[in-house]
Amino acid sequence: MQHDTFSEHSERDPATGHPRPPRREFKARGSFVERCPGCNLPVLNCLCPYRVTAESQARVWLLSHPLEHHKPTNTGRLIADVLPTTEVFTWYRTAPDDRLLALLEDERYAPFVIFPDDQPDYADRVVGIAAVEDAKEQRRIPVFIILDGTWRQARRIFRKSPYLDGLPVLPLATERLTRYRLRKPASSAHLCTAEVAIELLRQSGDATAAEILDDYFDAFNDSYAASRTYHKLEQPTAAMRRLLAQR
Repeated sequence: MQHDTFSEHSERDPATGHPRPPRREFKARGSFVERCPGCNLPVLNCLCPYRVTAESQARVWLLSHPLEHHKPTNTGRLIADVLPTTEVFTWYRTAPDDRLLALLEDERYAPFVIFPDDQPDYADRVVGIAAVEDAKEQRRIPVFIILDGTWRQARRIFRKSPYLDGLPVLPLATERLTRYRLRKPASSAHLCTAEVAIELLRQSGDATAAEILDDYFDAFNDSYAASRTYHKLEQPTAAMRRLLAQR
């Protein structure tokens, strides 16, 4: 995606092609940086040489807030790079995606909404990671529906999407602390979207896919952080070397 995508091509949603309301020209920090059309990172530290795909038993469906598509620091795209079966849907409160609605009705899939179990009004829907294994035993494909946005946006998506109301809620239980350096979280326990997927894949038995995505996330983190200070990484990091060895 070129940097001019933010101004010239933002009239259509990148996931569905639906028309969008006009937005003001993107003039935030980094908006005029030359970006690779493949990975959207500054060309100074392009991520494309380190892209490795993986297979997983579980699927990831991202339900993304519209503003996330405009953020080069969004990590949901990393999941789609590594796992080609990833589905990306843009959330609109009054216009749910028809394809998502159809997939939710497909008996081949066992979808789980990834969300904390911190409120009593949906406690009856909360399940543990063992439910993912149960789905596999029933020959269904587990699906992790990750709400991609800020914490406030994710809560709004969860509360304002009636088609999610009947789905089991799977809280992510992990001791992992975030390694994401491109946005400042309220707490080190708040993981970014890619880190949530990594932990879910790891806990549900897709260890290889989790490790590849983890390395790809680290490569993204280091490449983008270096580019912010106009520093070119002269040598691949350890994570980058592991990814290169698998290409």
